[in-house]
Amino acid sequence: MSDGFASLQVQHGYVPGTPQNAVATPIYQTTAYEFASLQDAADLFALRKSGNLYSRNANPTQLVFEERVAALEGGRAAVAVASGQAAVAIALLALAKHGEHIVAARQLYGGTVDLFQETFADWGIEVTFVDQDDLDAWRDAARPTTRAFFAESVTNPTAQVLDVRAVADIAHAAGVPLVIDNTVATPYLQRPGEFGADIVVHSATKYIGGHGTSMGGVVVDIGSFDFGAQPERWPQLTRPYARIKDVVLWERFGPSGQAFAVLLKTKYVHDLGPSLSPFNAFQLLQGIETLDLRIAKHSASALTVATFLAGHPEVAAVHHPGAPGNPGAAAARTYLPKGAPAVFSFDLATTGDPDADRDRVHRFVEALRLVKLVANIGDARTLVAHPASMTHSHLTDRQFAEAGISRTTIRLSIGLEDPADIIADIAQALVAAAPVTDPDIVEVVS
Repeated sequence: MSDGFASLQVQHGYVPGTPQNAVATPIYQTTAYEFASLQDAADLFALRKSGNLYSRNANPTQLVFEERVAALEGGRAAVAVASGQAAVAIALLALAKHGEHIVAARQLYGGTVDLFQETFADWGIEVTFVDQDDLDAWRDAARPTTRAFFAESVTNPTAQVLDVRAVADIAHAAGVPLVIDNTVATPYLQRPGEFGADIVVHSATKYIGGHGTSMGGVVVDIGSFDFGAQPERWPQLTRPYARIKDVVLWERFGPSGQAFAVLLKTKYVHDLGPSLSPFNAFQLLQGIETLDLRIAKHSASALTVATFLAGHPEVAAVHHPGAPGNPGAAAARTYLPKGAPAVFSFDLATTGDPDADRDRVHRFVEALRLVKLVANIGDARTLVAHPASMTHSHLTDRQFAEAGISRTTIRLSIGLEDPADIIADIAQALVAAAPVTDPDIVEVVS
């Protein structure tokens, strides 16, 4: 190599591909990779071999993250992207195109509803929303053009537990995969693939990362759906790939369980560019290493808080599977044997006056000190949100009712603080929100 000053400052001391022995996954902070030869580059671009190509599609740090999440979900392959919203979008765009159809649960995160009823509509993809607990509604909504069923394993914010097995059976009878957003439950509390789900998505920004520092999303192909059984429905996988003419993805990658992931990376991540940064992939890997420990504490603390709220006179209802009388208790025993998630909601007792109710919600939220007002879940900190004003603010009154959300619904994401401190902060905020003449609320706190 030349010993000129500029050449030395750019290249000296590093040889691409040199193995190291770092015990922790390194951050591969690079945009591109040196190819061994022009033939090596051609083979990578033509999908004749696998390897590092360009960091818009993948990065070595990201690949470790993908393999780890796939293993935790019991899947065959995973694709990591920049956010949970991107994960939902590319998973479904790879299944449905203009003129085709998706059946989705009504009880969804507000941003997902926005994506489905506005952006997907702009692209000619129709979405029918059904009550997730109405199995006949799922069955009746399926059409010849349907390409996916979509739901959350545990809903955000009302913590409703989906009967995954029943919905999966209906999806498979209709010849389509079931896609499950498992963000709230995480693979520690539930692996939807064990109950028939075919594709699992996560906002890794939440519990997988766990510390509120890094955005990310991931799509996991469980490997259970046979796209070759009805090849005419899935030309994107079963016909020659338009950009690489001699490749049929299902023939080349289907037996390994990689076909759907290859389609996601080489088309939707490549074309739309929702790339996960190497640093965020590293941060998310750090979070995964303590996932079981964190979720166990999150879950236990959330049940303690939900139990407190269920006995409070200023609380009309608690939407947590462990709360007394919750209709999701039976489903939780089947689908959440390790415990319920830490994201749930409760309704403040209503006065019957919308203006007074709105004022009470504001007083409650503004009185909180330990609990933070943040548009996120799954943080180490306990977070509060008002869905009607924030995450679900674009919904109509009818959609609110269908999703089980009222104007006095408060969402909590219980963090890792001492449960007694969380309860004390919520209790004093309930005092601040209650009418000053209400003796019961003062007695409960004192």
